[in-house]
Amino acid sequence: MIPAQYSSEETKSPFLDWRKTSIIGKIIGLLSNWQSSSYLLGYQEIIATIFICLVIIAAPFTNNTLLGVILLASGLFWALLTISEVKTNQITAIHLWIFAYWLISVIATAFSPLKSEALSGLVKFTLYLLFFALATRVFRHPKLLSWVTTFYLLISLIVSAYGVRQQFIGVKPLATWNDPTSPLADATRVYSYLGNPNLLGSYLIPAVAFSVAALILWQTLPQKIFAGFALTINIACIYFTGSRGSWLALLATGIVFLLAFKFWWNEYLSPFWRKWLIPIAIGSFLALIGVGSIFSETLRLRILSLFSGRGDSSNNFRINVWTSAFKMFQDYPLTGIGPGNEVFNKIYPHYMQTKFTALSAYSIFLEITLETGLIGIMCFLGVIIATFQRGIRLIQNLKPKNDQQAIRVIASLAAITGLAIQGLFDTVWYRPQVNTLWWLCIAIVASFPAFNSKSE
Repeated sequence: MIPAQYSSEETKSPFLDWRKTSIIGKIIGLLSNWQSSSYLLGYQEIIATIFICLVIIAAPFTNNTLLGVILLASGLFWALLTISEVKTNQITAIHLWIFAYWLISVIATAFSPLKSEALSGLVKFTLYLLFFALATRVFRHPKLLSWVTTFYLLISLIVSAYGVRQQFIGVKPLATWNDPTSPLADATRVYSYLGNPNLLGSYLIPAVAFSVAALILWQTLPQKIFAGFALTINIACIYFTGSRGSWLALLATGIVFLLAFKFWWNEYLSPFWRKWLIPIAIGSFLALIGVGSIFSETLRLRILSLFSGRGDSSNNFRINVWTSAFKMFQDYPLTGIGPGNEVFNKIYPHYMQTKFTALSAYSIFLEITLETGLIGIMCFLGVIIATFQRGIRLIQNLKPKNDQQAIRVIASLAAITGLAIQGLFDTVWYRPQVNTLWWLCIAIVASFPAFNSKSE
C-alpha cells in the first residue's frame, strides 16, 4: 500500500492526456474488468516476484538461452499485468529516459548496416527493459523488495563461497587473464560459476552493497551475523578475482556509502567528525592498501599495473581496442552501428589492429556510443543522472521521517556507481548476469512513490 504522504508523479505529467487519446494508452487497462475476477491476477505480485527470483537464480548457474526464456516469460507477464491494469502506473523521469534510450535503439536498428543482427540485439535489450518494468511494480511493496534482495544475497553467497574455495584449492584459468610477462602470470584468479573473474567481480558488487544494507536493516543478532558474513565473503571473493576494475568498483561503492551515511547520521556526529570523518576514512583506507601492498606482491603488482600504461598487456590490449572503436565511431557518429554484440563482432574486424581481436569495446560507455551513437549515449547518461537525482531526493525526504527504506536506495545508488565505474574499462555489464542486476538496482530507485509538494 502506498503511504498517504506519497503521490504519483504521473498526476503532474502531460502523459496522462496522451494515455487517454493514444492507441497504446487505450490498450493499458483494456482488460481491467477481468482483473477483479481473475484468480491468477489475485496473486500477481507473488507471481512477479517468483519470476524475478527465477532470473536471479538462473543468472549465475545456467546458460544465456534459458535465462532469455525466463526473461521473455517475465516480459509477457508484465504485458499481461499492464493491459489488465486498474491503477495508474507511476511514470518518473527514469522511465522517460529509458523509453527514449529504447527508441534511439530502435532507430539505430533501422539504420544499422547489419539490420538482422541489430534486431537480435534490440530484442535482448527489450527483454532487460521489460524485466526492469516488472521489477518496478514488485518493488513498490517493501516486503517483496526485502524478499528479492535477501534471495539475491543467498544466491550470491553460494557464488562467492565457491569462488573463495577456488582460491584455496587452486583453479586453472579458462583464458589468458594475466599478463604472461608478469610475475603474476601463474597467479590464481577465481571465477566461480561465472567462468570469468571480471564478470564474477562485477556480479558481486551489488551483493556487497545489499549486504551492507542488510547489516543495518536486519534486526536480530543472527541476521546481522549472516549479513556480516555475507559481506566478508563477497569482499574476499572480489579481491580473489584479481580484477582491477572490480576493485575500483568496490572502492567507488564504499565512497558512495560513506558520503550517504555521513549525510544520514550527520546530526549524531560531533563537529570534529563532521569535518574529518570522510578524510580520515579515506586516508585510513589508503594506508591499509599501502600496508597490504607491502606484504602482498599480488596486490602491489596489480595496483602498479593500473599506472603502467601500455607496459601491461591488458592495458595495451584495451588501448588498441579503444583506438579501433573510435575509428568505428567516426563512421557511425549519430545513430551508431546498431545494438548487440553480433553487429560489433562483424564490423570491428574491418577496423581492428592486427592481433587485437575483441568481442566488445571494453567500455560500456564507448560500446553504447558505438551501438546507438551520440544520441544513445546521451539518453543512457540521462538514465543515470535521473536515477541519482531521484535517489538523492528520496534520501533527503526520507531522512526527517527516519525511514530506513532509504538504506535500500543508498545501496542501489552505491551498486550502480560501482558497476558504472567498472564499466569504464570493461563490458561485462552487457552480460545478463550483471545487466539484470543493473536494471534491478535502477528499478528499486524508480519504484519508490514520489513525495508530494506538501511533504517536501
